[in-house]
Amino acid sequence: MFDLQKITFGYPGTPIFADFSWQVQRGEAWSVLGPSGCGKSTLLYLLSGLRSPQQGTLLLDNQQLAGPRPRTGLILQDYGLLPWATAVKNICLGLAIRDFYGPDGKHAPADFLAEEQQEKISYWIKRLRLEPHLQKYPGQLSGGQRQRVAIARTLALDPDLLLMDEPFAALDAPTRAGLQDIIIELSQEQGLTLLIVTHSIEEAAVMGEKILLLHEPPIRETTVISNPQASTPGFRETAVYFAMCSQLRRCLGG
Repeated sequence: MFDLQKITFGYPGTPIFADFSWQVQRGEAWSVLGPSGCGKSTLLYLLSGLRSPQQGTLLLDNQQLAGPRPRTGLILQDYGLLPWATAVKNICLGLAIRDFYGPDGKHAPADFLAEEQQEKISYWIKRLRLEPHLQKYPGQLSGGQRQRVAIARTLALDPDLLLMDEPFAALDAPTRAGLQDIIIELSQEQGLTLLIVTHSIEEAAVMGEKILLLHEPPIRETTVISNPQASTPGFRETAVYFAMCSQLRRCLGG
């Protein structure tokens, strides 16, 4: 799905990637793990089309990525909800934007039909157990409820790629684990390609069947750890999970 070929990107006075190459196949689940400031979020912005490489080539499905695409879902740590809109209006926001532009292939897929998307919104509201909270505003919702609203809004738009930037960092441990399990289950059901950026070793071990390790920039080399059992039920309770956490900690120098 993604093919990064010797990309270079940085901010003024701060190089992040230098001749960096990496590949992601369709349907894979990846965690991107590293310390704060190592370029994790920058990598996600490049993959989403919100940033462009300064050198090199970034291909998505063998086509150069020229900007954001309608089938890429992006979920951020701060939820991205409009504080003056109810939960249901926040969930419907993406549909409203697509309906405004129509199926132009840029803001909405060429096969976009508002009626079908409305049915998907209803489905995800029920699936994520949001019916009791639809008329509440974000300030009246818990962190887990706000994140479920953001997830429903994204999945209702039928993405094939889901990018998540520290989406559970501000949540308590039980809520975080519950939402991690939901994302794993839903991404498998929908056949999504999943990339989650995190600084949590435990989260990386749970979410990523492959784990990309980033160290201090400028980043030139690709360090990938295979973690094929990550998506299996009860993985958190296995010896393999604890061994993976220990391996990641050693790789990060901890």
